[in-house]
Amino acid sequence: MRTFEFQSPRSSLVGSGVSARLGELFKKLDCRAVLIVTDAGVERAGLLKAAQRGLEDAGVAWQVFSRVEADPAEAIILEAVLHARQARVDGVLGLGGGSSMDVAKLVALLALGQEQLSDIYGVGNIKGKRLPLILAPTTAGTGSEVTPISIVTTGEGEKKGVVSPVLIPDWAVLDAELTIGLPPHVTAATGIDAMVHAIEAFTSKRLKNPVSDSLAKEGLSLLAANIHEACRNGGNIDARQNMLLGAMLAGMAFSNAPVAAVHALAYPVGARFHVPHGLSNSLVLPAVMRFNNQAAQDQYATLAEIVTPGLTGSSAEKAGSLVRRLEALPRELGLQTRLRDVGIAEGDLRQLSEDAMKQTRLLVNNPREVTYEDALAIYAEVL
Repeated sequence: MRTFEFQSPRSSLVGSGVSARLGELFKKLDCRAVLIVTDAGVERAGLLKAAQRGLEDAGVAWQVFSRVEADPAEAIILEAVLHARQARVDGVLGLGGGSSMDVAKLVALLALGQEQLSDIYGVGNIKGKRLPLILAPTTAGTGSEVTPISIVTTGEGEKKGVVSPVLIPDWAVLDAELTIGLPPHVTAATGIDAMVHAIEAFTSKRLKNPVSDSLAKEGLSLLAANIHEACRNGGNIDARQNMLLGAMLAGMAFSNAPVAAVHALAYPVGARFHVPHGLSNSLVLPAVMRFNNQAAQDQYATLAEIVTPGLTGSSAEKAGSLVRRLEALPRELGLQTRLRDVGIAEGDLRQLSEDAMKQTRLLVNNPREVTYEDALAIYAEVL
């Protein structure tokens, strides 16, 4: 066995209603004042209340920054950092979707004033420390609660990543009660996003290892077995908790065996056309898998048996079955399946392809090399 590294959060707390214990966790981290980073929708839905009561019961003061938007821009992050400094907080809670958690990571780092956002884009460029950080997702999708990655929109059509183990939180808190009100289409898109994480981690050309493989397979198993029920019956707490756990396991997998071309082609769709990240991944996934099949067929065959238990046939047949299954899934769950469904026209494809080729951090992980012409053909296939 070759040598490998594996990184994960220090601790996780999993269970229905556990967000009420967030005050207790921050107390263990010696925090006295916490900034809750979230978005306006989460705050309006009342999803902060249990956390706020728990903080108050533990004697921990709190303030809320709820101006996070999807695909957060640098300006939003810097505004949240200023809020944290002015409030003199000594801890950060990211409670929301992937964008809120990504912003919370950077607030916990930048609030100390030791780093500048412009200096830390890329891999391993963080030099300083961060404030204590706890992340609690309200969607079962991004896995951001366990990853060392924060994604920032830096300009029209472009996203950049900050990647460092410093961003891995002290605690990941998975409370299915925070996801009960999630609409079916959001449950579907975020769930497929998590499935993409598992698939890309398992087929990543770089850094995959036995631990990431095991997490990817178990995460995909939980997600595939529960996504229909979670969308059909959003009040099923067991399905919701299984989705959260599957997304976390997939997040731990891709934190160590990084994602690839699906994400590279999805990012420009989200950045330029403001398509939610999970849906962007869902739109390009089948075409990217068909492109990758010649290099990842045996791995796809292994995953096909997880998504469709009892599947038989050759590796080629199983791999083909997996692609067809994942192509049918968005239709079954009521999601858009073509780029044109989200306002993208043929004239946009060249710009999208140019943007995708800038995602070298991701493309280097793909099992098959992707050229500009390949990206253009993939986009055209799903137009």
